[in-house]
Formats: sequence, C-alpha cells, structure tokens
Amino acid sequence: MTKIVYSIRISKDVKKMMDCIDLNWQEELRKVVENKVREEYKKRLLREARELRRKMKTSVSAAELIREDRYER
Repeated sequence: MTKIVYSIRISKDVKKMMDCIDLNWQEELRKVVENKVREEYKKRLLREARELRRKMKTSVSAAELIREDRYER
C-alpha cells in the first residue's frame, strides 16, 4: 500500500507535552485518523443506503412479498 504524508500544525505547548510522553505519536495519530475515516465512511454509506431504500419503498410489506412467493410455489 502506498502511503502519503499529511501534515498538521500544533501549538508549541502541545508539542512540548507530547515530547514528555513516551508514545509513538505517529502510529497513534495514524490509528485515530484511520478509525475516524472508516467511521465517517460507514455513516455516509448508511445514509446513502437509507435514502436509496426510502426512494424504493413500496406500499407492500416484506412479509406480504414473502407470503406471496411461498403461495406461488
């Protein structure tokens, strides 16, 4: 997988505090960003699916369609 660089600016105070904490900030921030992107992407897909379902909604319930299909066999 190809990776790119994405830079952010933080205050000097935050940077000083980060330096006092023994943590792999690059990896931690990468995880946070990846998780947030996945979460937001899922939300968008769900919104789109709900909108599509709303547009496709019929006056017949799923149960009625299943019963009809069973009786035709």
